[in-house]
Amino acid sequence: MANERTKMYQVSTLQALALGYTRGVITVRELMEHGETGLGTFEDVNGEMIAIDGKCYRATENGAVEEAGDDRGVPFSAVGYMDKCREFEISGDYDMASLKDELNNRIEEDFGLNSMHIIQITGMFEKVYARSEAPYRSHHVTLKSMLEKTQTSFEFDQVRGSIVGVYFPDYMDGINASGWHLHFITEDRTMGGHVYDLNLKKGLVRLAKRSSIEIQLPKDAAFDTYALKDASKDEIKHVEQG
Repeated sequence: MANERTKMYQVSTLQALALGYTRGVITVRELMEHGETGLGTFEDVNGEMIAIDGKCYRATENGAVEEAGDDRGVPFSAVGYMDKCREFEISGDYDMASLKDELNNRIEEDFGLNSMHIIQITGMFEKVYARSEAPYRSHHVTLKSMLEKTQTSFEFDQVRGSIVGVYFPDYMDGINASGWHLHFITEDRTMGGHVYDLNLKKGLVRLAKRSSIEIQLPKDAAFDTYALKDASKDEIKHVEQG
């Protein structure tokens, strides 16, 4: 049986978020009892979550970052600890697609394509193309529809910082986004967001393979009014790609 420090911990499912379940399931304080690194969002999709080094940050709609309050609600998140992680350097001329290819090759070396992973990449980024959003209080309004109204994109140039993220295998698509889901935060913890493209020459990667997951589903009756299998994979992919 996996202990608390060697498993992935997730709040709700991406299907539920995609269909508009944006109520808080647990608080930030409760979430951070289960991990130090990861990502997610906040109640009413009020910004992008970056969990790093045991602290939880919120990227606002203009890319500014603040530390998230302990009592803020969390409708969706995936976090874990970086125990027993691999460390290695990468160098090249990476955009988002080639970085994901590189990471896929690295986890395949470790027979990890069917496992989950938590990642942190620290380096000097030539560019980071990111987005975040303002809150949208509603239910049964799809995430895609919300973001069309509230999302703002921005870019960071020549900035040192870290990417944090998770990898889920294809067969878990819908529980979370299959493949890599990445967020960014600057070294001084002042800017960040959901990453949809980047340019990176060199970085230090910390990668933790996980073969166990705990999922905390919402407990209120409203959750059972969502037909999760109806979540559109195309819409989820569109949201993931920014």
